[in-house]
Amino acid sequence: MTAHPPHTPPFRDPHLPFAKRIDDLLSRLTLDEKTGFLHQFAPAVERLGISAFRTGQEALHGVAWMGPATVFPQAVGLGATWNTDLVRRIGEAVSKEVRAMRARDDRVGLNIWAPTVNLLRHPLWGRNEEGYSEDPKLTSAIATAYTHGLRGDHPTYWRTAPVLKHWLAHNNETDRATSSSSVRPRVLHEYDLRAFRETVEAGAVAGVMPAYNLVNGRPNHVSPYLRDHLRAWTDEELLVCSDAGAPSNLVDHEHYFDTHEEATAASLRAGVDSFTDHGTDSSQMVGRIRKAYEQGLLTEADIDTAVRRQLSVRFRLGEFDPHYDPHADVKDFDTPAHRALAQEAAEQAIVLLRNDGALPLAPGTRLAVVGLLADECKRDWYSGTLIHRSTPLEGLYERFGAERVEFAEGVDRVRLKTSAGTFLHVLASEDGEDEVRGAEAALDPALLAGRTDLPPLTTDAAGTEFALIDWDEGVLTLRAPDGRYLSVAEDGYLRASADQPGGWVVQETFRLEPHANGHLLRHIGTGRHVTVAADGVKVADENAETFELIIAERGEDAVTRVTSEADVVLVVAGNDPHINGRETEDRASLRLPAHQERLLRAARAANPRTVLALVSAYPYAVDTSDLAAVLWTAHGGQAAGTALARVLAGDVSPAGRLPQTWYENDADLPGLLDYDVIGSRQTYLYFEGTPLFPFGHGLSYTSFSYGDLTSRVTDGTLHVSFAITNTGDVTADEVAQLYTRAVDPALPRPRRELVAHRRVTLTPGAREELSFEVPLRAFEFWDVAQGRSRLEPGPYELLAGASSEDIRLRTTVLLDGEPGAPRPVLQRGLEGADFDEQSGVEIVDRTRTAGDAVTAAEGRTGELVYRDCDFGGGVAEVTMTVSGEGAVELSLDGGTVLAAVQVEESDSGPYDYTTLGAGIVAEGVHDVHLRLRGPLRLAHVGFSG
Repeated sequence: MTAHPPHTPPFRDPHLPFAKRIDDLLSRLTLDEKTGFLHQFAPAVERLGISAFRTGQEALHGVAWMGPATVFPQAVGLGATWNTDLVRRIGEAVSKEVRAMRARDDRVGLNIWAPTVNLLRHPLWGRNEEGYSEDPKLTSAIATAYTHGLRGDHPTYWRTAPVLKHWLAHNNETDRATSSSSVRPRVLHEYDLRAFRETVEAGAVAGVMPAYNLVNGRPNHVSPYLRDHLRAWTDEELLVCSDAGAPSNLVDHEHYFDTHEEATAASLRAGVDSFTDHGTDSSQMVGRIRKAYEQGLLTEADIDTAVRRQLSVRFRLGEFDPHYDPHADVKDFDTPAHRALAQEAAEQAIVLLRNDGALPLAPGTRLAVVGLLADECKRDWYSGTLIHRSTPLEGLYERFGAERVEFAEGVDRVRLKTSAGTFLHVLASEDGEDEVRGAEAALDPALLAGRTDLPPLTTDAAGTEFALIDWDEGVLTLRAPDGRYLSVAEDGYLRASADQPGGWVVQETFRLEPHANGHLLRHIGTGRHVTVAADGVKVADENAETFELIIAERGEDAVTRVTSEADVVLVVAGNDPHINGRETEDRASLRLPAHQERLLRAARAANPRTVLALVSAYPYAVDTSDLAAVLWTAHGGQAAGTALARVLAGDVSPAGRLPQTWYENDADLPGLLDYDVIGSRQTYLYFEGTPLFPFGHGLSYTSFSYGDLTSRVTDGTLHVSFAITNTGDVTADEVAQLYTRAVDPALPRPRRELVAHRRVTLTPGAREELSFEVPLRAFEFWDVAQGRSRLEPGPYELLAGASSEDIRLRTTVLLDGEPGAPRPVLQRGLEGADFDEQSGVEIVDRTRTAGDAVTAAEGRTGELVYRDCDFGGGVAEVTMTVSGEGAVELSLDGGTVLAAVQVEESDSGPYDYTTLGAGIVAEGVHDVHLRLRGPLRLAHVGFSG
């Protein structure tokens, strides 16, 4: 007898289109099985041979949280390279390491939660390190490169499936789960949506993750923008994955819905396809979905739509075609090529901000290296565990020789004396074995516990001398002589146990609080004070110990000791990515921490040839006027120290460029929650002051000339070309930048706006002609009067140069477009949010599902201006659609009040609108001014004859 092979179901047939295969698989899944797929940890369906699947592998600048991996520079550092080819190669390397690691550990996921394309609008945002730039064009260019690298080049099967974070207008950690970003239509379309749109349209994005915050009063997880914008940009099925815990936030913190069933149903209908909540326990979310279905809040078709999007990603990843998956056998992990790439990236990310001839360092230079970051190779929350590491000090030892390098860290050396006259003491551990935080893989590293295998601190007559670092805002760390930081584990005891500060809740930071004749030592992570007990030193709610701080040596004294005889002093300053500026915590100021200012002043006083290297996740406001040179780099990953040493030595000419404006002081910044980049003149696009260093700035060890600028317009595209020549004697990279500006705009437009750039390498004397094609849509703005984008006709200046302020060439082009017209208010009226100018106004949700309204900010009177409103031959009545209580006053051209409506207090809710009318006499074209008083919502203003 002949055995016949079993029938192959269509979803297993690799020769069928994915859509047909998904249709077949959906038809075979039960409702319960499909519902189970909607949690982050989708279970296996053994009867169909379908494996378990999880969304969400962090890989922002290397594979994170799953143990050792190649660590590249932070995302803001990748943005500083302005090099799309480099970033694409990094994406390729990261995705190959994901595949290689998954072959060893199936907990490693192929659905990558990266890159972050939130624009770096405000430099005090705690997660500044995760974004690429304040500019949407540069952000989308870098993000597109990274996603293409993550995806791979195969036309059918993806190496990994990248998900963009965090949709939308998300730049504050303060109250991030409850705050609402007020985003006017022009800012929405010209700024916040652009980085997402251009990256999605490039075709290598598998999905997005909504952010925790609300936009215009509505949570991102129920945003109509997911449907109206995101899914309109591509024909691909996009998988929308919730942020962790965000589904529950809709009820528990935001109180936007009364029940979790309502919230879950609304999210699913809005377009959320995968729910990340309650860790690996899917039962609560699945239970909510089932109840929502039983209550009629969801249909099976709603569930099918979400499951289809997940399956689309899984099919593209080759899960159902293992024999056809070209990426199945990828084993590239920690290869020499990946190590070289990490070093190349770290070198290209370094920005030379100022140089009075001190750099590059001359051969034989005697160097004093000082600073709290000089012998550090910091990781951040989204770093993998370092396999290799290089600190600036190590890099300089290797490059110049240890005999020519003196070092002083600049910490304050202290002992902590108790009220009993004894001192805190670190006992020697018996095993002496070092453990690196994150060396073990963890699906949720927030759950990793501190070490309890080491002895707690005790007290004795001599005590231990600790290295105290004040990170500013009263936050300090204490480090034992063996390099381990004081930390508190779950049992509450104080131990010298951490290789560096870290964790979701940092357990290595403290505050000294003045008390009596000494200080209490408060552990920030638990909020408890340190107390001395018979069985060891621990934190507790009572019996707080009063300590006297005995200073053995000030950091600036150590700096002075090693700097006076050096040829050059290098001060390495910056931040610890887990302290004072990180996820969950915004910065309070642009200033450099006072401890590090002290070290910088001491070095400069001792030696005028002082060079400052800032290693940080964000900009600082630093007085650089008396420094010989200044450099900046983000935390540069595993090769950071080697890269910095090579740039200092001149082995590599620096060519990084600032991806965001560096402001001179805090007074230049708007409020952190002010998202109106146009109205409050934010970023290089609108800022009218003088920055410390402008967007795109970065110096070189050589010089470049620009020439031969030409332009022409054909078939909806502006063609621009110009030439660059290396006029110096060093081979180096130059980043050519092309900006544009409207010469005579009818409304506020950017001072200048990046439309293209290119990083090129030129040998001495070499000349290269660069050509760019700029679509004319890059010149459009969002016309609130017509509710769409429009190209304003007229002259536009083209600006080519080395930064947004270092313009070398310019010319003007005349572009045809669509002339503006007055607002046809008789036909359309005025949507509340479609204003031209505002003061004291917030945009809020008109309903829970769609639309915007405006309201006066709490405690303020709202002012709104709508320009050029055409009343035609005349109107006699105005109507206002409002809810809540308060008053609206209308005037024309800033004159006297012509009409007003008053809404009295009632029991109606914020979405219970009423339409009120008042008499008005107006004709012709005027500016309409509205004044809002009280907690009233205005949705629409209409006019009639």
